[in-house]
Amino acid sequence: MDIVLLLIRLILFAIFAFAGIGKLLDLKGSEKAVKEFGTPEEFAKFFAVALPFAEIVFAVCLLFVETAWLGATGALILLLSFIGGMIWQLAQGNAPDCHCFGAFKSEPVSRKSLIRNIIFAMLAFVLILSGKNNQGASIFDSTNIREGNFMSFIIGLATVGLLAAVVFYLKKISEQQTQIMRRMEILELTALDGKEILREEVAHPTEGLPIGSPAPDFNLPDVNGKDVSLKNLTAQGKPVLFFFVSPTCNPCAGMLPEIETWQNELKEKLNFVFISSGNARENLDKLAGETLKQILLQKDRETILDFGAQWTPTAILVNADGTIASRAAVGDKAIRELMEMIKTQINEAGLLLIANGDHRLTEKLGDDLPEFFETDVFDKIVASQDLRGKKTLVAFWSLTCGFCTKMLDDLRDWDKTKGADEPNLLVISQGETELHRQLNLQSPIILDEDRRISKELGMSGTPSAVLINEDGKIVSETAVGAENIWTLIGKRK
Repeated sequence: MDIVLLLIRLILFAIFAFAGIGKLLDLKGSEKAVKEFGTPEEFAKFFAVALPFAEIVFAVCLLFVETAWLGATGALILLLSFIGGMIWQLAQGNAPDCHCFGAFKSEPVSRKSLIRNIIFAMLAFVLILSGKNNQGASIFDSTNIREGNFMSFIIGLATVGLLAAVVFYLKKISEQQTQIMRRMEILELTALDGKEILREEVAHPTEGLPIGSPAPDFNLPDVNGKDVSLKNLTAQGKPVLFFFVSPTCNPCAGMLPEIETWQNELKEKLNFVFISSGNARENLDKLAGETLKQILLQKDRETILDFGAQWTPTAILVNADGTIASRAAVGDKAIRELMEMIKTQINEAGLLLIANGDHRLTEKLGDDLPEFFETDVFDKIVASQDLRGKKTLVAFWSLTCGFCTKMLDDLRDWDKTKGADEPNLLVISQGETELHRQLNLQSPIILDEDRRISKELGMSGTPSAVLINEDGKIVSETAVGAENIWTLIGKRK
């Protein structure tokens, strides 16, 4: 048991020493993190230094059996504070940067980081329960060697030596990081021989909001403190290209000259809007560039997450009617590809249908509604011409699909209560007529046994749906799954 307690102490020592040193190497990031967790600005600098100092003190305490219980108690108090803060932020729908290991590793708060801290807290709790006088074998007690207990001595010595070596080399890496990022920016800006420095797309192409769905509304202050909403931006009658950036994102700053070139080239047909975080001063210092920019400031990451994006830089196009016109373009290469599509497809009316998502989901985008003339399960004639004049959500359904039946109650409620400005509903399904009548839907249900209509609409799995506009054109990609279907009509569940 002594060896087990020693191993727990060494694990917690390594974690807290690593975290404390990492935070001290990036005090600016530590200060930003404590602010995002709700610490008043006047106390942020103090806590940015006090927190890593406390972590290092408790780490050192854990090395010695005489002080290990005190170190475990302090570690548990810190961990419970972290856990409480993470739970509160997640409950509020926020994902601030936890800055857990400072310059060495930093990531947004998530369930993973919460579970990790709970495990660490359980280890500290084991030490506390063991009592002040039962903290395991000593690393430095010479009696361990005399009594033949070499294992604890060797483990302790090896762990301390390894940690010292890791910290030494990580410190060197941290010191070189800024220089490396600056060189990357210079290389990006001076790559005039046709070669590009590319970053891979981190987001899966099927993530994010479906093309054709309503963009989420927002109300954000600009750098002058004036509130701006999506409605304000689309009121100008032009599509809006959103760039999600950050003042701490070096690739964002590296792309500025290209973005400004695009802005000057397309300013008559397209609005460029930057959505960032942080304060106005740091954003102007980093992103002002050579042209006038509209920079909006989100509190944390709430707006970028509403748009279904995760990373910076990301670009998303929104049409003048407020609908999503492109999937999230993540990183240098994807943004450049999106801009090429925009240049070739934008017209005077500003209507854009950018099929930069999964080809299987967007292959019918912009096509005319296929012609059909069918009798629905209520013995009423339904023809493709009937769908003109108002938007229609066409859903592909099946009685044998478990995911379909799970969304049935919500679909039935929406079908009965939808407003005059919301789309009509047409369900295309398979199976017995009488069973479909028992669904209690008011909208027409067509049985498409050979799947002719659903295939021509680009739908192969259930549940899925597309939006048809007033002119009988497919104006959305195929939304697959209940969540995406609801998003397609602005009903985010």
